Amino acid sequence: MPGEFVVLKPGKEKPVLHRHHWIFSGAIQSLPKFADGDILPVRSSQGAFLGRGYFNRKSSIIGRMLAFDDTPPLEVIRRNIDGAASFRETLFDPMITNAYRLINGEGDRLPGLIVDRYDKLLVIQISTLGMERLKDTVVSILQERCRPEAIYEKSTLPSRREEGLHDLSGWLSGRPVEEVEVRENGLRFLIAPEQGQKTGFFLDHRDMRQLVRTLAAGKRVLNAFAYTGGFTVYALAGGASSVDSVDISGQAVEMARRHVVLNGFDAGQQGFYTADVFQFLRERELNYDLVVLDPPAFAKRKKDVISACRGYKDINRLAMQKMGSKTLLLTCSCSHHVDEGLFQQVVFQAASEAKRNVRIIGRHRLAPDHPVNIFHPESDYLKSFLLYLD
Repeated sequence: MPGEFVVLKPGKEKPVLHRHHWIFSGAIQSLPKFADGDILPVRSSQGAFLGRGYFNRKSSIIGRMLAFDDTPPLEVIRRNIDGAASFRETLFDPMITNAYRLINGEGDRLPGLIVDRYDKLLVIQISTLGMERLKDTVVSILQERCRPEAIYEKSTLPSRREEGLHDLSGWLSGRPVEEVEVRENGLRFLIAPEQGQKTGFFLDHRDMRQLVRTLAAGKRVLNAFAYTGGFTVYALAGGASSVDSVDISGQAVEMARRHVVLNGFDAGQQGFYTADVFQFLRERELNYDLVVLDPPAFAKRKKDVISACRGYKDINRLAMQKMGSKTLLLTCSCSHHVDEGLFQQVVFQAASEAKRNVRIIGRHRLAPDHPVNIFHPESDYLKSFLLYLD
């Protein structure tokens, strides 16, 4: 019956035909009676069947496609979880790296779902009402496919507000643990799922940390916005002469110190500062050969873009003004609403105001466990530039 389908306006079927997962409210011609979060079949205005997705009237992205054919959605979910897990098993030797993203939302054709693996612990994030209603099914499939000892949910993303959801955190299965030790490229880190940001560790920067490791030999390094010291440990593993780590969170700085010790380095020979990075850059001499600027997302919403760009320009200008000649600056942005072109423009403005000659000698290397769906480029959010300051 026509009334049982979501019907799109003329021409609005093109993104879905191109396997883009999102359907915006303005694309809808008619809706059947449904409860928010229901899975519904979708048709074009001409009556062509396009697949099935879950829908929520509260969100401007009213629908998210799960299947682009007539395959039952739960079968698609099971198939995509299995495919995501099988792909990761080809990427990593668990004796060297056993912490990675298992499911990357639309990048693995599972909109609204993030799952990170920390050895035998899985941490999940759910950002949409439709996926929230599928949570029991997802957890059951993950238990069957991955055999984790425990699953922890940390669904605290701002996008849940628009979906009409509250934050949720808690253990879904297994015995609760305060910390889990994991390996990344042979280095050791502690994950505190209940306390850490995101799911406990910023796995998306793994390859950039490895880049710093290759650059650090004999260098004095500053790790700004250090969080729990990932770049710090990698720099020391690469032979850095010293590393200073700065973060506004005292708890994060203490964990960074623990990670340095855990990996066999002398924490007493390094600097650890609980401080606002903007103030640190303004007040300190920057006698470093390599500086890492990896701030949190300054633009969590589209309306924050202007203030975010101001913040990115300020920290980069301050660093460039004070760094010596023939030094390296790795500058990063994880703000979804600031794309690579805009971020490069901001860095250009910072260099211009700092009156420095700056060259880009490297760009972000995407971690393969964070795939970007070619049909859904909006999931590409992380940018990095490796800069050489003359």
